[in-house]
Parts: sequence; structure tokens; C-alpha cells
Amino acid sequence: MALLSLLFLLLAIFLGFVRKMNTGLLCIAFALVLGRMSGVSDAVIMKGFNSSLFIMLLGVTYLFSMAQINGSLDLLAQKVIALAGRRVYLIPIIIYVFSIVLAALGPGSVPTMAIMMVFSMSLAAEMKISPVLLSTLTVLGSCAGGLSPLAATGIIGANLCAEFGLTGIENDFLLNGVFSFTVYAVIVYVWLGGYKLCAAEDVGEKVIPSFNRKQLLTIAGIVAMVFMVMLLHINVGLVSFAVAAVLSFLRVSEEAKAIRHIPWNTLLLITGVGVLMQLIIDLGGINILSAALVSIMSAKSAAAVMGLTSGIMSWFSSSSGVVMPTLLPTVPHIAQQLGGVNELELASSITTISHVAAISPLSTGGALALAAYASAANANQKQQQNLFMKMFGVSALGVSVLCVFSYFGMFHWLL
Repeated sequence: MALLSLLFLLLAIFLGFVRKMNTGLLCIAFALVLGRMSGVSDAVIMKGFNSSLFIMLLGVTYLFSMAQINGSLDLLAQKVIALAGRRVYLIPIIIYVFSIVLAALGPGSVPTMAIMMVFSMSLAAEMKISPVLLSTLTVLGSCAGGLSPLAATGIIGANLCAEFGLTGIENDFLLNGVFSFTVYAVIVYVWLGGYKLCAAEDVGEKVIPSFNRKQLLTIAGIVAMVFMVMLLHINVGLVSFAVAAVLSFLRVSEEAKAIRHIPWNTLLLITGVGVLMQLIIDLGGINILSAALVSIMSAKSAAAVMGLTSGIMSWFSSSSGVVMPTLLPTVPHIAQQLGGVNELELASSITTISHVAAISPLSTGGALALAAYASAANANQKQQQNLFMKMFGVSALGVSVLCVFSYFGMFHWLL
């Protein structure tokens, strides 16, 4: 049954990729079938649904859906990037840094990519800047900030690690991610000639409207949420609901539209996979997966092998919704069997390298970039295909580079 449980997971990932179905919903269905076959009760299966994680993700995404609906985040992004003026070589750097900050404050990686990608790809088309450069730095910055304890990926990672006893890692987790993403961002910036950029037109001269009352209230609410979480240690999901309720009362955004804008597909993906994963853990499937990975690695190569595995998986499935819930539970088993392996190092390698793969157009970040640039530049089929191949190449290079660095202890340097 342990082996069969892993086969069910692989089947869910395969069907999700090939048939474009929600892997989380498939996992819940498969959990029922697997439970019946293994004699596990429905009540036990239902315990695999992480209600605490669901509330946290729902609260954060609801609050930032309100901010996105009324244009607060988009306008803030425009104002920050406009600061570059004629110093066009600073635009990729500003996009990267602001993507980190914005994602870290709560929206997380995917919403930040969605907010920033349209604007960065419009700049790429208008100013003839490499779309590969701007899209890559947008994805890397969004994913780096997404590891914040206020954002979805950071919340998911901390929860998954806490389940096997690895706690208090939030700051180290974020620091490892930001450091490694920045290393690759610098490589891409230099490689694609970001430092050579110049333009006749001054981006800062463009007229950008001022924040209206509703947008100012929204930003004030987000700032208040951050302070309450960081200083008062209130649950980020609960305080997000509280702030959103106040903003809704003040009519700063359309509540019904914000609720529809919540990424329900992602929430169901993450929590649905968790239902099947808990059953797999109970049936011993994770022990089999851990043993298989241990057989091809040593204590020296563990972080690199885990990173490569997560990167390859992420090309065909969700990093935070599938890869992290699948591989992070193997960390304590691998560390115990190999000896001398730091659990946080393995967890950082899995999380970071899987998200570097998101640059690929097969993943969310790359797909957003391709769609946004095709629209902004009116790109033909050949141009889109060329961009597709270049972005996949940058993704593959990123996975390779970080795997090499992890082999030499990159994720251990800051611990």
C-alpha cells in the first residue's frame, strides 16, 4: 500500500499536467479510493486537510485581492519603477527589489508575478529591453519575497517543516532564499547585459496618477497588518481577515469581486495535495521515497540531488502546491539515514531550486510572462516560440547553477 500510495500521487501529478486538471482535487478523490483500499476511515482521511494553513492562505489572498481590485498594488509598482528615470539600467534592479518587498509583505510569489509581470513586459516591449531579463528578475524577486513568513510559500514551508519538528526557521528560510535568488539574479543581469541599458525616453516623465482615498486606506491597512503580525505576533490569516473586514466596511474595494478574485484553484491545490500526502505518510510511502533518494546521494550531494529533483518536478507541477508537500516530508528521513545533513539546508534547497524552475513557460511565472509580452508587443508565433525557448533555457540554467552551488554548501553558509 505504501508503494501504491506513491503511484497514486504520480498519477495525480501526471493527470494534472496532461489533462490540465486541479491536482489538489484529484488528490482528494484518490485519497478516498486509497483509504477504502487500505482500510483507513473517512475521518482519518479528512484530518489530512490542513484547516489552519487554509485559513492563513485564504485571509492573506483575500486582503490582497481587495488591494489588487482597486489598483493599489499596480499603481504602487508604477510609482516605484518610475523612479529610475533615464537610468534604465536600474529598471531591472528596481523590478527585482520591489518584487521582493511586495511579495514579502503578503501577496506572495504568484500574485506579485501577476501584478509586476504586466508592467515589466509592457516596459520590455515599449523600451526594447530584453523580455527574458525583466521576466526572469520579476519571477526571481517574487519567489524570493514569497518565502517571507507573511506570504504563502513561506507559510507553507514553515508549516510543512513544523510537522516534522523543524521550527523557528522563518528568518533563515527567507534569508537563504533571498541570497540564492539574488546570486542567480546577478548572473542573469550581467549575462543579458542589464548594466548596458540606456534609453532616450525618460520613464520618470510619464504622468502617473496620485493615490486616491480608497487606495491610501488600502495601503494603510496592509501596513497595519504587517505591524500586527511582526510586533504583536497575531496569526497572519486572522489579522488579514480583520483588516479586510475594516476595508470592506469602508467600501475601498468591491467585496464580491475580491472574493471571486481569490486564487481558489491554488488554495484547493495546496490543501488537496495535503490530504493525499498525509495518507501517504501514514501508509509509509514517504519512507519508500526517502530510501530511493538516499540510495543515489551522499551527505555531500544531498542538497544538490534534492534541489535537482525538486527543479525537475517543478517544470511539470506546482512548486508550493505539489513539490514542497511531496519532498519536504522526506527531509527528516534523509537527514537521519545519511547523517551529518542539516534539515534546513535540505528544505531550503528543495524550496528555492523548485521556484527557480518557475521561470520556465511551463510554470506559472513563465506563462504569465509569455502571455503578457505577447499582448504588449503583439508578438507573432515565431517570436513567442523564440521567447519560450530562451525562458526555458534560463530556467534550466538556474536549476543547474543553484544545484552546483548547493553541492558546495550554499544553503549552509548562512545557517
